[in-house]
Amino acid sequence: MDASAHFRGKRITVMGLGLLGRGVGDARYLAECGAELVVTDLKSRAELAESVAQLESFPNISFVLGEHRLADFSDRDLILKAAGVPLDSPYIAEAKKNNVPVRMSADLFAELSGVPVIGVTGTRGKSTVAHMLHVILKAAGVPTLLGGNVRGVSTLALLPEVTPAHRAVLELDSWQCQGWGEAKMSPHIAVFTTFYADHLNYYKNDPEAYIADKAQIFLHQTSADTLVLGKQCAPIIIEKFGERIESNVIVADALKLPDTWTLQIPGLHNRYNAALALAAARAIGIPDSESRAALGSFAGVPGRLELIAQKRGVKIYNDTTATTPEATLAALAALPEGRTILIMGGADKGLAMDALLEKLPETKRVILLAGTGTDRLKSSLPEAPVYDTLALAIEDAVSHAARGDAILFSPAFASFGMFKNEYERGDRFAALVEAL
Repeated sequence: MDASAHFRGKRITVMGLGLLGRGVGDARYLAECGAELVVTDLKSRAELAESVAQLESFPNISFVLGEHRLADFSDRDLILKAAGVPLDSPYIAEAKKNNVPVRMSADLFAELSGVPVIGVTGTRGKSTVAHMLHVILKAAGVPTLLGGNVRGVSTLALLPEVTPAHRAVLELDSWQCQGWGEAKMSPHIAVFTTFYADHLNYYKNDPEAYIADKAQIFLHQTSADTLVLGKQCAPIIIEKFGERIESNVIVADALKLPDTWTLQIPGLHNRYNAALALAAARAIGIPDSESRAALGSFAGVPGRLELIAQKRGVKIYNDTTATTPEATLAALAALPEGRTILIMGGADKGLAMDALLEKLPETKRVILLAGTGTDRLKSSLPEAPVYDTLALAIEDAVSHAARGDAILFSPAFASFGMFKNEYERGDRFAALVEAL
């Protein structure tokens, strides 16, 4: 569809450019539609050099980097807000004071496209379930677009591809769900995978605020819509929000995936993810035969328990997106007990590590990367070496690995400090492994 008229001539502030490609894609699309843009980010021009270079040729884009200015949030037609903008941002408050609409790309895409949306959220599993649904729909011949919290994908830039026959599968983090809530919208089919404490720095140690944002994925649904809940989070969701849920609720877990169905990707948690995808596929009428074939051929999502190499009989897995202890626990459960060498550590998110620490004695070896989170664990893991570079950690792991072992890079912490983000961390790990 051609949505360019909606943006042509509008004065738009893009708040948050970032380095993952989504902000660049949104800004490029809006500029190509003929909007007059101010792109502003607290990161400096030097930090954002790769992103800025892709937009500098547009005469209708100006940059305000290393700061935000109140003036860019008052006399405007739209503020396009990126993920992670503080809840108490004075700049967003300025926009609202001046009656300037504040939107995020995923909910704005849904409103303008008008296509049925399957939204997927959850602390863990949302990326895998969203990608599973995308391959199921494609295999069933349903024109499908995948967007939301997907690396390198601008959701707004998908608008020209939309036809009335399309469906959209959107992976939605808590911030994007927040945007849906502010727009008083929810997807037609909402999938809520799991719920654990996370992003406590952003939510100021208030998990209730975190789940309140996540819940926006279903709180504006009607009786004509469907909510698929994972068994892990269903009791929490129903207890907290049951009286406000108007949609048809389906609870799915790994046991609801037929035993005869096989997956390429390992782990009970991935059978759980597949059960959620299957439930959503059934809700839109896709035959199980189509879902089974698609799930059986699904090779996984990069950086999520991804088998990237086998070296001298040792399997090496990149699980860089494991930024919580629960994610690392799921990865360990999927691999051989006593034969896994774990590389973990990074920046502290203030999450409880007790369950993970109890599991670590079942590994063959634990290797730590330096970081504020690692500092919190060192006294509990006196035998674990700590390295300032990923290369040294990999070298240690390889030197202690024997045929039949697995090397698992599953940090359990954020990446900041040593890396710009978890994607750069995973890319670096993959490159170092390839060079072995």
